[in-house]
Amino acid sequence: MKSIDTLTPCPCGNPAGYAACCGSLHDGGTATSAEQLMRSRYSAYVLKREDYLLASWHPDTRPDTLRLAAQQPPPSWLGLEVRQAKQIDDEHAVVEFVARYRLGGGRAQRQHETSRFVRVDGRWYYLDGELKS
Repeated sequence: MKSIDTLTPCPCGNPAGYAACCGSLHDGGTATSAEQLMRSRYSAYVLKREDYLLASWHPDTRPDTLRLAAQQPPPSWLGLEVRQAKQIDDEHAVVEFVARYRLGGGRAQRQHETSRFVRVDGRWYYLDGELKS
């Protein structure tokens, strides 16, 4: 797991800083929206917080492991753009985003995804996503 200076901007792009943003969720807080959960999951990928990623993934679709530590070359995350966040009803939401990353010394790449989220007992979970080309 990477360490982060709590005064630097949050990996998700919030200039308020990691401690005031995704850090509180990584330490056990509850996301108030699907977008907030998605941003915290992006930050967890940046920081290799596999524990958080799995805990915030709905049990019906969650894999056993993500093997983040085994990724070779490991991705260098370059930024996040939330294109749209829409709450469908009290328990369902979708978030469209683009995450930019680089593998090794290669060219920057993009992951454009529309993710589905579900709220169970007041807590948001990532359900699944559809990659866009």
